[in-house]
Amino acid sequence: MAQAVDRDTNRPLEPPSEFIVKVQDINDNPPEFLHETYHANVPERSNVGTSVIQVTASDADDPTYGNSAKLVYSILEGQPYFSVEAQTGIIRTALPNMDREAKEEYHVVIQAKDMGGHMGGLSGTTKVTITLTDVNDNPPKFPQSVYQMSVSEAAVPGEEVGRVKAKDPDIGENGLVTYNIVDGDGMELFEITTDYETQEGVVKLKKPVDFETKRAYSLKVEAANVHIDPKFISNGPFKDTVTVKIAVEDADEPPMFLAPSYIHEVQENAAAGTVVGRVHAKDPDAANSPIRYSIDRHTDLDRFFTINPEDGFIKTTKPLDREETAWLNISVFAAEIHNRHQEAKVPVAIRVLDVNDNAPKFAAPYEGFICESDQTKPLSNQPIVTISADDKDDTANGPRFIFSLPPEIIHNPNFTVRDNRDNTAGVYARRGGFSRQKQDLYLLPIVISDGGVPPMSSTNTLTIKVCGCDVHGVLLSCNAEAYILNAGLSTGALIAILACIVILLVIVVLFVTLRRQKKEPLIVFEEEDVRENIITYDDEGGGEEDTEAFDIATLQNPDGINGFIPRKDIKPEYQYMPRPGLRPAPNSVDVDDFINTRIQEADNDPTAPPYDSIQIYGYEGRGSVAGSLSSLESATTDSDLDYDYLQNWGPRFKKLADLYGSKDTFDDDS
Repeated sequence: MAQAVDRDTNRPLEPPSEFIVKVQDINDNPPEFLHETYHANVPERSNVGTSVIQVTASDADDPTYGNSAKLVYSILEGQPYFSVEAQTGIIRTALPNMDREAKEEYHVVIQAKDMGGHMGGLSGTTKVTITLTDVNDNPPKFPQSVYQMSVSEAAVPGEEVGRVKAKDPDIGENGLVTYNIVDGDGMELFEITTDYETQEGVVKLKKPVDFETKRAYSLKVEAANVHIDPKFISNGPFKDTVTVKIAVEDADEPPMFLAPSYIHEVQENAAAGTVVGRVHAKDPDAANSPIRYSIDRHTDLDRFFTINPEDGFIKTTKPLDREETAWLNISVFAAEIHNRHQEAKVPVAIRVLDVNDNAPKFAAPYEGFICESDQTKPLSNQPIVTISADDKDDTANGPRFIFSLPPEIIHNPNFTVRDNRDNTAGVYARRGGFSRQKQDLYLLPIVISDGGVPPMSSTNTLTIKVCGCDVHGVLLSCNAEAYILNAGLSTGALIAILACIVILLVIVVLFVTLRRQKKEPLIVFEEEDVRENIITYDDEGGGEEDTEAFDIATLQNPDGINGFIPRKDIKPEYQYMPRPGLRPAPNSVDVDDFINTRIQEADNDPTAPPYDSIQIYGYEGRGSVAGSLSSLESATTDSDLDYDYLQNWGPRFKKLADLYGSKDTFDDDS
């Protein structure tokens, strides 16, 4: 917008006018791509012309002037693998069957030029990274034709034997491989699994192997891809096979018993050394090591049996009793002689066979009761008591019990026994008229025999009591007291006897009580009259003067008697021999001599260091002839003691010598 104005007045001279200025475009901007770098993927083995990616560039110049913005795309780097459409910028594959396994990544440089690509045009470039993606175009392949493996015969099922691996250059799911055993003589004994982390086939033991039975096995293992691309099925089968040879290694195995368990029998009461049976084991190894047998004593604490260590025959060590234990269970070890750690164990059950060695006895402590009756009363057909027997032996040795009376009383006039033939018997009365006055108790012996071979019998005693009954035969009393009272004493006589006994007891108790209250003993022996005397003294004692009789020998060192007193704080370099004449008397009672002797021994001992020694004695003594050493008392008390000897005690006592030893000199000067 423009307008003319007066310079002086600044007033407009005309209306405002509009001016339009148009800028003409020139080709001064090069083409620019939307991205500095591009990334693209294309499957390997793609056909020629397969589109990979489209790149786009822009030009800021006006396309209406000289076609400066018309862009043409070309490839500067990446030939001959890829090509680009000049007008669209679409990148395509230029070669067939590009293999990812040969080269996976390609770098392509694309140029965009304006002015239709003519001379003088501006250009821009971009970089495209193209990656070939994997397809399943390679089958798995074993690197070798035969794998050698070994397994010990001692290995347990599930144990790893070895590994095989088929190589597949493909990646991801295209490289997944699975393994299978397709043929071989060891298909029942071995199995193979796939380890998907390492892409390996793991051969494992399925069943135990035996070196002595077969020493080598062969397997045919197949490796195949899990996922197969139908586009490349024509490339051949995507699988491969390999031979796996497995050698069985010998191991030192423990002995093996010919049977998993043994059952033997032995008669009871058989003599010691009777053969019970035999166990047999063998060494499964080719070495066939000798075997030694032994009994596990934890299973035979009573040591009923012994075993021959060489042939395995089991024998008894003592007679056995079936009635105590019918079955005995032990364990037998079999170990190799050359390797005691290789051993096996087998259970052995021993049945003790029954022998008829126990006679039958009453099944319970039977007791019979019979009513007293008149001679004219008829006998009852009911048994007095029904008895049965019990036998500790097996039923084979006692299936039938026979009851009878002993031969010497077979014609017993009072009772008889009738065998019921069902292992029971009834005892019947042969007569009537039993009376408690004549006899109230009968002991009837009964013989019981079993049906064993040879038969065993025993005589058992049955007690039969005569009792009082009512008219219906119900027992009232079996006590004979009433008859004894009628035949002897009356109730009043018994009461009189008891009263006399009580009076005698009271008299005895009173006599003993009175005798205890007397001071004199019942019987006095003057020669044995020993009495204690208590003597009282009012004398207080002699005080400290009595200590004159104190035996100073208790203060002496026992080692001093021998002339040598060892030091306990140092170890002398040589033995000190005391000088003659310094040995104190063992029973010396003079404290002064005792102390002087110790001082001389210490002064003459070359092994003693110069240290202070504190000696404590329990003897008080008579006091010091020097009196009190107090300086306060010495200054105020006149003393007749002479302290001149302090001058001879050395420099340590010089101060005391000056205070006490120069008294006369001080008086003379004054």
